[in-house]
Amino acid sequence: MCPTGTTTLRHSTAAKGPDFRPAFEVIDADCDGKISKDDLRAFYAGFSGTGSSDDDDVIGSMMSAADLNADGYVEYEEFEQVLEQRSKNGSGSGVMEEVFRVMDRDEDGRVGHEDLRSYFKWAGFGDASDEDIKAMIKLGGGDENQGVTFEGLLKILAV
Repeated sequence: MCPTGTTTLRHSTAAKGPDFRPAFEVIDADCDGKISKDDLRAFYAGFSGTGSSDDDDVIGSMMSAADLNADGYVEYEEFEQVLEQRSKNGSGSGVMEEVFRVMDRDEDGRVGHEDLRSYFKWAGFGDASDEDIKAMIKLGGGDENQGVTFEGLLKILAV
């Protein structure tokens, strides 16, 4: 969800299948309703600290694959189409797994308190309170000492 508490999507996808909105909104850092090269670059560099020309090549390839109308941005409908196609081909969970991997800064297989705090700060949500983070972890089925698994993160992002 964007910091304003609103979503960037105008059309309902409830009847179409999986809702990829949480993944879209995690990547759409500026909450303008579309993913740009800068959004992707910030998503990856904000966590990995990289910024090499190799990263730019990968980001360019990702944009080319998903920007179906070739306007330089990936709108939600394009994002959804690409992920639905990947789901049909058996690789649809990859985007959310990538989100999880990026958020799991200490690479322990769980997104914990500090991982969430770092993500919220990076994503512009400000300083989330300890109580809010603990509540999210609990909502995801984890505990404050160990954090949440991939499935738990999906529960948190679905809210």
